Amino acid sequence: MTEAWEASVEAKIRGAVQRGEFDDLPGMGKPIPGRGAPYDESWWIKSFLEREALPSDLLLPTSLQLRRRVEQVPDEVRDLPTEQSVRDFVGQLNAQIVAWLRNPDGPRVAVRPVNTEDVVRRWRAERARPKITSTVSEPATVVAPSRRRRRNWWPLWRRRRD
Repeated sequence: MTEAWEASVEAKIRGAVQRGEFDDLPGMGKPIPGRGAPYDESWWIKSFLEREALPSDLLLPTSLQLRRRVEQVPDEVRDLPTEQSVRDFVGQLNAQIVAWLRNPDGPRVAVRPVNTEDVVRRWRAERARPKITSTVSEPATVVAPSRRRRRNWWPLWRRRRD
């Protein structure tokens, strides 16, 4: 029974090839991606992230995602326009951290809420710093480092042996 079924399938494929239904398929004449590479169990996750242009941080556990966001706070608040928007951003992040601390899952990584006042203080200091924009590039002057006389260790070692 299966032989008859296989024969009918083969006949339909041959007929489609003769009619030219397989001629304009995308990828025709190109090598099969991943052929000859070692087997990777998570190939479908990697291909999905690449195809959808998603960051690989989404695969991290919640604790590590929060830890990474805490490290990136100065970069993320740098372009915020007002102090209130900085406080709102830090407040939302702290709410996520507290929610995770109440019901932790995944690996136990030390994640503490961010000090809002420290972030605002750094944001103000960075805003107050004048931005240096130079249109004329001046040659940099190279200052030779001061050379400190190195002490010879060999005589000290010889004295200890004697």
